[in-house]
Amino acid sequence: MKRDMFTFTKNVLEHVSFDPSLFCKELEKAIRILLPYEIEQLTEWLLQYTSEKPELRQCLIYVNK
Repeated sequence: MKRDMFTFTKNVLEHVSFDPSLFCKELEKAIRILLPYEIEQLTEWLLQYTSEKPELRQCLIYVNK
């Protein structure tokens, strides 16, 4: 079964969330390859996911461009 890029991206971001700079780097990569509707989904997910992880909030700048 083919996994969509949004799900793949979420998994990658969850795995690198221990390191804010790596998280930002992976998020930046994701923004370049995801489709516009996937970026919207990712933005919603990020807002929820980073609410408990303030050290990652700085990375939201990449989805607010």
